Amino acid sequence: MRQGTLIGPIIITIGLVVAAISFAVVGALLETADGSAELRLIRTEDQMTALRSEIETLRTELRDAQVEIDRLSEGLALQASQPRFAPPSQPVPDVTITAPEVTGSDDAEEHGGVEAMTEVMQLAKARFNKGVTQPRNRIMLEVLGHPRDSYSTNCQAVTQPRLKALMETRQVGPIRVTMVKPALESLERIVAKLKVTEPDIHDALGTAGALCARLIRGSRSSVSNHSWGTAIDVKLQGKLDGFGDGGTQFGLLLLAELFNEEGWYWGATYNREDSMHFEVGVETLRKWQAEGKL
Repeated sequence: MRQGTLIGPIIITIGLVVAAISFAVVGALLETADGSAELRLIRTEDQMTALRSEIETLRTELRDAQVEIDRLSEGLALQASQPRFAPPSQPVPDVTITAPEVTGSDDAEEHGGVEAMTEVMQLAKARFNKGVTQPRNRIMLEVLGHPRDSYSTNCQAVTQPRLKALMETRQVGPIRVTMVKPALESLERIVAKLKVTEPDIHDALGTAGALCARLIRGSRSSVSNHSWGTAIDVKLQGKLDGFGDGGTQFGLLLLAELFNEEGWYWGATYNREDSMHFEVGVETLRKWQAEGKL
């Protein structure tokens, strides 16, 4: 009887020990599984963060590429509207430009000075825009925001209050333009230097437009830099430089040096040259922003 009486408690004790061991083993397995799952979750989150960053980078590159495509589309449209130029019989080397030589008093009176400045020359692109970065839409929107809520390919008014408050119309030398104030001040310095160094070009200077809130022609999304009042198109003696014809008016070469000194980017070095176009470069925009001018 005593032995039979002890068997029950022993069995119960063994059962409790086995249950405790099983519980401990299962708990350990569950803890290991939870730790592994947590580790996998952390790794997955890191991978997702990296993928999001890569996607954002690709989106930025895509936007920049779209802007360039839009510029090219606008260039093709403008080129179609410009007079056709006969191609040179022989290719012209990309060399540094010197002023056209004029001989004879009669020839000098007829072809020198103002007339020579509109003579089309071959552009040496490597000479220009050194240290000046082209301001793409991403930078313009970051610094100044959207000029208005909606756009078309026609010029419209700036409606953004902060940007609108920065606009001013001034007579700058022989031209009258509307731009943001720091751009006007910079343009005034350029024109003042031009009057001293090249008075004939100064007197012949004209504009084909500055402020113009619109899309780049041929685009449904990219905004023209004219929309922010930080770009200007110029002409000499009332003549526009031929768009995308591979040549540049001689006077614009001299003018471009002054614009570059002030931190403006020259459109002549676009994939399809636009020599009449000048716009404030990224470095200058950032500087004005840091100084609280924008």
